[in-house]
Amino acid sequence: MAEIVNLRRARKQKARTEAETEAAANRLAHGQSKASRKLTKAQQEAAKRNLDGHRRSDDND
Repeated sequence: MAEIVNLRRARKQKARTEAETEAAANRLAHGQSKASRKLTKAQQEAAKRNLDGHRRSDDND
């Protein structure tokens, strides 16, 4: 016997996969620019250096 398919569910699943494909394309097209990524990374590294510079040393030997 043939497998029974709920057409409403099949239609919704197809719409979900198409929406995910479109979303992936939009993420590539409208993602952060290279300059923005570099700036964010530089800011994170500077914040880490700043935090490390204020760390207390535990030289209680």
